[in-house]
Amino acid sequence: MKQGFSSIRAAARLSVAPMMDWTDRHCRYFHRQLSGQSLLYTEMVTAPALVRGGATHLLTFSPEEHPVALQLGGSDPAELAEAARMGAAAGYDEINLNCGCPSDRVQSGTFGAILMTDPGRVAECVAAMRAAVDIEVTVKCRIGVDDQTPEEVLPEFLSRVGAAGCERFIIHARKAWLQGLSPKENRDIPPLDYDLVMRMRGYFQGLHLSVNGGITSLVEVERFLDAGLDGVMVGRAAYHDPSGILAHADRRIFGTGEDRDPVAVVHAMLPYIDAHVAAGGKLGQVTRHMLGLFAGQPGARLWRRILSEGAHKPEANSALVLRALEPVLEGAAVAAEG
Repeated sequence: MKQGFSSIRAAARLSVAPMMDWTDRHCRYFHRQLSGQSLLYTEMVTAPALVRGGATHLLTFSPEEHPVALQLGGSDPAELAEAARMGAAAGYDEINLNCGCPSDRVQSGTFGAILMTDPGRVAECVAAMRAAVDIEVTVKCRIGVDDQTPEEVLPEFLSRVGAAGCERFIIHARKAWLQGLSPKENRDIPPLDYDLVMRMRGYFQGLHLSVNGGITSLVEVERFLDAGLDGVMVGRAAYHDPSGILAHADRRIFGTGEDRDPVAVVHAMLPYIDAHVAAGGKLGQVTRHMLGLFAGQPGARLWRRILSEGAHKPEANSALVLRALEPVLEGAAVAAEG
């Protein structure tokens, strides 16, 4: 069910970051089986692909994914407004503008992290998008890029874009180096500056601020929330160890429901997998997102191997998933006996 402003903000206490080639609709459906409350994001979809390229298939998602946000990439206000309209019409709960991705491809399109150098343009984009849709428009940004001074750049960015009507920001607490570092290197260099994000919390009381970058456990999520931030966005850790982050999130972060059993999640995925394969899809398109489900548990290595080696075969279906689950169940039984 589509969410209103208040419920989408509540869901933003914990969100899963938009990650290119990872957070597709199969990944989001899987993550939703682990947490019924966390806010999920699409991969970045470029406004030109939707508006000029007609790539409306990129907007496909399952109703079960709600609450779910569409992240857009672009820098043309009119084009972003039209893409936002398309996203709202498709049923998304939120439209998010990417001002943080450091990849060369994004830079060449004059969007992503390079937009940190032009807060006026971002403000125009946000104003146009807000005028086009009746769902919330948010921004995911960095603390700065290249030789910018984050202590000066970030408050100006938040002030100018906030004045254009954006009330929610997700701040990746690491500067993006667009010259001389690859996107992979940019995951660890330069260091994270959580303190700066916390200072923004004090400066901008009227804004809803989430932190992103380098967060690997629910303990860290809880610390940021206890310190006064409105939300926390987790990226790679939620993907590689989904049980560790998401299976306990509803109870610990949202105070509702029970922890999800990863084995039960596998069984919950089987009808979805069967429907996908029956429609001509490949098993691996779904199971590649499930490889980390049993991270750190007995049988996890065989679970990964059986799925990795077999999911690409033409005849592969949910039976392979059940076969891959057997060593996990055996490992749990041995651990229980010991």
